[in-house]
This record gives sequence, structure tokens and C-alpha cells, in this order.
Amino acid sequence: MHKIQPFHLAIPVDDLEKARIFYRDTLGCEEGRSSDHWVDFNFFGHQLVIHYKAADEPKNTGSNPVDGKDVPIPHFGVVLDWDTFQKFSEELKRKNVKFVIEPYIRFEGQVGEQATMFFKDPCGNALEFKAFQNIDQLFAK
Repeated sequence: MHKIQPFHLAIPVDDLEKARIFYRDTLGCEEGRSSDHWVDFNFFGHQLVIHYKAADEPKNTGSNPVDGKDVPIPHFGVVLDWDTFQKFSEELKRKNVKFVIEPYIRFEGQVGEQATMFFKDPCGNALEFKAFQNIDQLFAK
């Protein structure tokens, strides 16, 4: 496989300023270019763009059961290294982030064991951050 390049993801937000504050101040993402309708962020080395979309326009919502938890669909996030995940989850707790799924170990003792957590931005976009003690388990069957 080729060296992974940063991904680009654009998501809808119905309150550009609340979302800007969340990604910049709560998650610690460096802000890049912006306009009155969108803002770029350095999302853990990837390009995330929040785009204004009115609240009355429908969003995809739902969930699927995974390891006994209702995982929000759609969602996005980043695979962090183990120590960064632990520090980041503690930082989010100190900032009183409301978790959809609190940080925990999923598939404990099984192939694909991972730390994971889910929360939403102020506009309802679901995020998942995860980590593997053994990164070789990322795509393990």
C-alpha cells in the first residue's frame, strides 16, 4: 500500500461559529482558511472543512449496534496512538464533552481490540476516535 496522504472531509454544520469554537478550542484543531460559509481545520493532520447548512435541511441520523453499543451513523474520526488517545479522552472529560459512548475498550480480548469513544459536535455530527495497542489489528479479521 502507498504512503497514506491526508484525507479531506467536508461536513455540514448549522451554526458555523459554535462549530468553529468546538473544533478549534475543544478539540484543539488549528484553523486554516475560511469564509463566511466554511472553515478549514487541521484535523490531526487531515483537512476537515465545516460548511454552513441550515438546520431545517435534513441530516442522516441513525445507529447500528456494535459490541453492545448503539454506534451513531454516519460518523467520522481518527485512529490515534494509544497514549494520545488516553490523554485526549481525559482532556475531553475535563472540558465536559458529553459522550455518546464513553471511552472504553471494544472487543476486549478479541481480534481488533481497541479503545474507542464517540461524541457529537455542537451541530450533531458524530465523531469517533479510536486507538489500538497493536496497530496491526486495524484491519484484522
